[in-house]
Amino acid sequence: MENRSVQRLMDWSHQLRACGWRSLVWLAADPDLARSRAVALWRARRWRSPCWLSSAPPAEIDASAWISVGRARTQLGREHDLVVVDAVSEEAEFDPDAFGAISGTLRAGGLLVLLTEPHENAASTAASRYRRRLLRRLSQAADIVHWPAGAAPTLPELSDGAPEASESIDDPACRTHDQAEAVARLVALRRRRPLVLTADRGRGKTAALGIACARLLATGLEAIHVTAPRPEAVESLFERLTALCPQGSRQGNRFVDAHGRWVAFVAPDELSARVERGEAGGPGAWLLVDEAAAIPAALLARWLEAFPRIAFSTTLHGYEGSGRGFALRFRERLERLAPDWREFHLSAPVRWAKGDPLERLVGELLLLDAEPPPAVSGAQASSRLWSRDALSSDEAALRDIFGLLVQAHYRTTPADLRRLLDEPGLRIATLTACEHTQAVAVCGDEGGFDAELAEQVARGERRLRGHLLAQSLAAHAGCREALMARLRRVQRIAVHPARRREGLGRRLLEGERDAAREAGADLLGASFGAETGLLAFWQALGFRTVRLGLSRETSTGEHAVMVLAPLSPRGEAIVAELTVRFQQLLPALLAFELAALDPGVAVALLSEGPRPALGEEERRDIADVAFARREPALARPALQVLLRRAAVGGATAGLDWLVAWAFQGRDSAWLAARRGLRGRREVDRGLREGVAALFASGAAGDE
Repeated sequence: MENRSVQRLMDWSHQLRACGWRSLVWLAADPDLARSRAVALWRARRWRSPCWLSSAPPAEIDASAWISVGRARTQLGREHDLVVVDAVSEEAEFDPDAFGAISGTLRAGGLLVLLTEPHENAASTAASRYRRRLLRRLSQAADIVHWPAGAAPTLPELSDGAPEASESIDDPACRTHDQAEAVARLVALRRRRPLVLTADRGRGKTAALGIACARLLATGLEAIHVTAPRPEAVESLFERLTALCPQGSRQGNRFVDAHGRWVAFVAPDELSARVERGEAGGPGAWLLVDEAAAIPAALLARWLEAFPRIAFSTTLHGYEGSGRGFALRFRERLERLAPDWREFHLSAPVRWAKGDPLERLVGELLLLDAEPPPAVSGAQASSRLWSRDALSSDEAALRDIFGLLVQAHYRTTPADLRRLLDEPGLRIATLTACEHTQAVAVCGDEGGFDAELAEQVARGERRLRGHLLAQSLAAHAGCREALMARLRRVQRIAVHPARRREGLGRRLLEGERDAAREAGADLLGASFGAETGLLAFWQALGFRTVRLGLSRETSTGEHAVMVLAPLSPRGEAIVAELTVRFQQLLPALLAFELAALDPGVAVALLSEGPRPALGEEERRDIADVAFARREPALARPALQVLLRRAAVGGATAGLDWLVAWAFQGRDSAWLAARRGLRGRREVDRGLREGVAALFASGAAGDE
């Protein structure tokens, strides 16, 4: 029976190829039987490029075809016609990120073979919520091949699967009209008119970038910078470029044509460093950004200013990051910095035909296509605390909640869904209107350790998993008490984009503060990318900044800021101590490690400190700068006091520019560029006028 079943699957694969589709084969059996069937399928024919994904290489296959789960993303840009994913045993945990990545490498007619235990086994054992949901969704899927133990595979009907007749395409290098249009728009990219390309996976957008690069080099363009979260993401760009320019040569992540013109991949952090040093960007410079959703908006904005011709390409639904989050977070900056930007969406798939059942299934299993629920404007939202057992079986609510989290946070991946359902100790609270989630907060408990362990962590001798905030405050801020106290951390909070500024986020956090206090927590805290709007939100709710990371976070491109609100006398003492120490340290950090921090963030942080006193000598120094010819640098201490007083007093107009000079040592060139001034003389006049305005506003007045 096994041989007949394998032959049926071979015939099925031929039918799929005729339709331009792919399919999932679910081998639901005990480990030995599932693997033996997969091996039989593997050996049934000479597959052009098979791939076996598992935690350890099976002895029955060629080791060169085996890929470890952790290296699944190295297959990006490659194509397979058979992929086996071994998740059948306890040690072979199903990895959502790896599954999502490898599924996109299958070409038309390809089979994705998933090995798991039967659905009934998971339901009767201690399988995780995530795994139970996965197997339940597979058992309900109508468009997969189900091959259970003791039975032949069941094959879905393909009667309605005939592909649409393909239309002729004028551009021979392109495979769809969408791809040809994207290439045409890239080649015709105009100065200060950025192009945003969006697509779901498998639409050939990265290949379109490569085709455009070949065309641009042929027109005489000397250099094109390319960036993406990782080099593998642009592999198909270089493949198309190399194929279309056979006289050129590729050396790693750099391609040089026969005339010395080049296209080079540069990692995001290195690209930003080159821009800062003036080694990249400037008049005539080109930059193509792929998978822009996975790159922080702060970096994108920096490149937008540096490169006159720039295109952003991003996947709307995928494991690299959320294209929806990219659109929401970056659109405002695009409108402000480049109001003439253009957008084009590629909808036609390249590797498979429209209606591909595997694409639809993977999207449903991993919630890659999760969108925010409908906004219910003006409706009163009711609070709900979710049991995760209930949430894992309520697909509509889970999709709503995950859709909100995806659009609100960078780099939300399929593995985040597993963490949402399975991470120990999580608390999920929502505000719901008309059965649709309008806001969600995800919290987790930290701390509560003894003094000995807290001391070891503070000395760097131990690390604790799952206690990000408490551990950081002990290890980096030296506060042992933060690890000994009970702390509840807000891990994620999201409000429907159409219902922001209605107080839903405030209501959620106030509810979590009350719940944490009732649970006996000493502190409520959070960690997020330091950005002025976010800081203002948390500050307005009584949270105080207690730590700022010295380097930019990979996920946000911003410095991580940590905030706390006290919930008990013990928490009050901890927050008071950490706040005082942070404010004492802040000026020195701004002068050195944080000299490149956004000055607006620096002002927001300075505003949390106590209002310093200003003596008569300091007032005289300030007046000498404002109304006489005193060199501002020689009165810097007095000016720093003035600026801190202004920040604490709520002054904002022009303060960030003055703080950049007084605390961060920004030079005249930077200051001039920031304010559109010409030369040091105008900068000097601007400094004096700013100081005079603060002096006149009362910032230097008596207490």
